[in-house]
Amino acid sequence: MKKALNKIKNYFSTNFEVLAAMLILIIVLIVGIDFYKAIILMLEFIVIMEVVKMISDFIKKETLRLRYVIDIFIIFLIRDVIILTTNKNRDYFDITFLLFVIFVFFVFRILAIKFSPGIIKISKDTVIEYDDDRPNKKVVTQKESNQDE
Repeated sequence: MKKALNKIKNYFSTNFEVLAAMLILIIVLIVGIDFYKAIILMLEFIVIMEVVKMISDFIKKETLRLRYVIDIFIIFLIRDVIILTTNKNRDYFDITFLLFVIFVFFVFRILAIKFSPGIIKISKDTVIEYDDDRPNKKVVTQKESNQDE
């Protein structure tokens, strides 16, 4: 029991944005809202959690990652799609349009990861990976990456 509590304590001490987002959601739920509204609020909770995560990462590293911003938009649009599909008076054009926009954001997310400045591809089988916090760069060859698997 004590070990589990220590794990929970360690998790929340390193991921305080989850605790902050949960606190915001609990305050909103105490007001007492219908189930439909509670589902919408849970989806908003995910959006709030991603925004807090992005701000936390910005404060820690003083850089804003495009991937987090795109993730927030994708989650927010998925939330809108779910709200529109559960509505009795569905507008299928709006739902289709939002799904298309989500697809475009997924393409942007893939491009943001592929062309990230943290990964440099030297040749077909050699990749240099580094994070801005580390001064040393790690060179990974194709043979080494296959041994890790």
